Amino acid sequence: MHITALVKDLDHVCCRYRVLPFRSYLERSGHSFDVRAWPGFWPSRLLLLHQLRRTDVLLVQRRLFPAWQLRLLRRQVSWLVYDFDDAVFLRNSYNPRGHDSAARTRRFDEMVQLADAVVAGNEFLHDQVLSVTEPSRVHVIPTCVDAERYPMAAHKPDRPTTHLVWVGSSSTIRGLELLAPVLENVGKGNAGLRLKVICDRSLALQHLPVDFCPWREKTEADDIAAADVGISWLPDDPWSRGKCGLKVLQYMAAGLPVVANRVGVQAQMVKHGETGFLAETPAQWQEAIVRLAGDPALRLRMGRAARRWVEAEYDVPVGASLWLTLLDRLQSNSLAKAG
Repeated sequence: MHITALVKDLDHVCCRYRVLPFRSYLERSGHSFDVRAWPGFWPSRLLLLHQLRRTDVLLVQRRLFPAWQLRLLRRQVSWLVYDFDDAVFLRNSYNPRGHDSAARTRRFDEMVQLADAVVAGNEFLHDQVLSVTEPSRVHVIPTCVDAERYPMAAHKPDRPTTHLVWVGSSSTIRGLELLAPVLENVGKGNAGLRLKVICDRSLALQHLPVDFCPWREKTEADDIAAADVGISWLPDDPWSRGKCGLKVLQYMAAGLPVVANRVGVQAQMVKHGETGFLAETPAQWQEAIVRLAGDPALRLRMGRAARRWVEAEYDVPVGASLWLTLLDRLQSNSLAKAG
């Protein structure tokens, strides 16, 4: 089968984690695989539509097209697969207009109804589709990380400081800013504690030293593994329940214990007391961070357990196997109908 993935941008985080890692696995299984960004100019779009006639499977990643554009795309290919890893039918947590969007919901429903298969990044997203299309068309393939890319954190007992780490972008740093009062309080009584922010911008705290580490794809894994404890806080809302926990997976792949609140997939990814701690109140956050900061052996044990769990459940080969099963099912169903 010839597969074309249509993405927002080849450098976009969703393309880097939900599309490109699986390319070699699909090609080794006999498929050809092409990744294309949706062009910004109409002549280029018309050329792409013409070229899609050679495509068997069109994989649309996240994008919601106007109905007329979607139907043009659908007519060019044998199978349409829609992959999404956010609650794209909503506005994000910090949008002043609120979550609900009639236009987004309408386009999402149209995409799902025309797709031969829908791939959701988690169970919450899976469940949102069931009222729009047949359950047999809906599949869960989680966001995966390449565990081998991440060195293991050392957790040396003689280190004079303990580094918390947060990784993200300027679009998600609002969550870290809302956690700032908790971090300030933790920093007051723990002189050896620091926060590393891996992002395209930083934040300033008065009582907790912040080390800004500009995000770079080549150094991201090493920068995370050089820390001691990963942190993640999400607002408890529908948009956040659609998140697929990438930063948590990155921390765990690097052998870091994680402190996170119990929202969305974080509640399943962080095994409380085994791979980190789930914290809700400021007191729980402080207790978890202080305990991990003072116990390198605990960090090492939890970090190793976290890495093993990622390798078993969220490593790239696991996701590749799910994609290959889905493609085989599409082909088998088509042959059965033809017969």
